[in-house]
Amino acid sequence: MAKVLVVEDDQDIRTLLEVRLRGAGHRVLGAGSADEAHAVLAERGAPDVVVSDVTLPGTSGLDLVRALRADERYAAVPVVFLSGRVQEADIAAGRALGATYLTKPVVLSALAKAIEHALAVPAAGDGW
Repeated sequence: MAKVLVVEDDQDIRTLLEVRLRGAGHRVLGAGSADEAHAVLAERGAPDVVVSDVTLPGTSGLDLVRALRADERYAAVPVVFLSGRVQEADIAAGRALGATYLTKPVVLSALAKAIEHALAVPAAGDGW
């Protein structure tokens, strides 16, 4: 199915997401920070979709996606934010970047639907 990069600093949540997404047939790589995500991208190329927390150590998920949007290799990669931040400003900032914004705790069927929706617009990715 899809190549999914999960960017989540909470190891337990990241592992849960990885296991569930693999169980749904996706190829999944995880990263615990924006820096780790950039390293995965440099090594593996563009995924089909990025699932990212907003609150990350160092650089926020919002800043990560801004950097992706500024790089032609990743500009079209769909993003699904998962966040415990439910303030309207945060949601609006995520949506302004063209991302789907889901709040934690996430219903896994909602995440699956968001990924399916994101995949409706294909993104080129290699190395997965």
